[in-house]
Amino acid sequence: MTGTDPRKPESAAVITGIGTSAIGRRLGVDPWRLTADAALAAIADAGLTPADIDGVSTYPGEIGSTPGITGAGADDVRVLLGLQPRWYTGARELPGQLGAVVNAVLAVAGGLADHVLCFRTVWESTAQTQLGGRSETVAASLAHERTQWTAPYGAGYATYGGLQAQRYLHDTGSTRAQLGQVAVTARAHAGRNPQAVYRTPMTLDDYLGARMISDPLCIYDCDVPVDGAIAFVISRAGGLADTPGRSVALEAIGSAPGFDAAADMLWSRTELKPSDVGIAQLYDGFSVLALRWLEALRLCPRGDGGRFVEGGHRIALDGELPLNTNGGQLSAGRLHGFGGLHEACLQLRGAADGRQVTPYPHVAVVSSGAEAFTSALLLTL
Repeated sequence: MTGTDPRKPESAAVITGIGTSAIGRRLGVDPWRLTADAALAAIADAGLTPADIDGVSTYPGEIGSTPGITGAGADDVRVLLGLQPRWYTGARELPGQLGAVVNAVLAVAGGLADHVLCFRTVWESTAQTQLGGRSETVAASLAHERTQWTAPYGAGYATYGGLQAQRYLHDTGSTRAQLGQVAVTARAHAGRNPQAVYRTPMTLDDYLGARMISDPLCIYDCDVPVDGAIAFVISRAGGLADTPGRSVALEAIGSAPGFDAAADMLWSRTELKPSDVGIAQLYDGFSVLALRWLEALRLCPRGDGGRFVEGGHRIALDGELPLNTNGGQLSAGRLHGFGGLHEACLQLRGAADGRQVTPYPHVAVVSSGAEAFTSALLLTL
């Protein structure tokens, strides 16, 4: 690990390979097949073979909260691809979904592995079709102690998002029209992404007239369940697979619980500043979460998220801070932050055909999760 800072594990690891499977609605494809397609693509992109992979990391592991939320575990992939890892893990209790990437970085920095395959697979769209819809799918999950008081009333994730959005609009004076720009701009970006599931152009009037799900959130404020897999290879910096011009460096990690805590940790671990960020791929399980991440990461003033995105100009591909340039989870599909990380790598490499930000960005920030389940990554090329 020559040239790395032993006090900063991020400096010991780079992202050398990225890959995806087919991504779409109701694909009806075996999730193991999706996983294998993404994993093999990432391994090949890194210039490696499965025999070179000596670590595996995933979220949430084999067992998920609802049907379709996980397509394969770390041990499944070990067997599926015939890997011989020295280290592997799959778990739900992590700093956000991208905590699987954080774990991979720590394993490489600690000398437990040289090349870690890190992946995320979902088949929620097909699972919901098989079980009769979203509500039936959620009901099919195991009862959880913290939901025992809300489940009898039909309150679920959308209710949580709606309550959070109500409070945000009240506290900041933001409007639904401002909030809607997150969704409208995401759809515009998705129109340039052939892998996005929703690409039909959408106007602000379309957004404001859409079906309400949990006031003030309409259907376009909620991310889209899909089938698909995304994989990365996290390698030891300076190794054989570390190719200049393609390897993406992990400048800083924020893994503390909470929007602000994760963001504060991230900025404490780098000399870069929020003003250095060229693109942001922020978690948008609900549109309001993207605004909260913008503020927590100091990409706009506190309480000013709505005004920052108003009109969509600042967050467009040619704006001062392009946001969720692949369409985000609102239009490209819910891949729990892994889609944003994949997009960030493409943009930094200058390989985001049809939607490439120019001039090429040199710094990207990615986030995942919400409330106490959070993580953020600062990337450079």
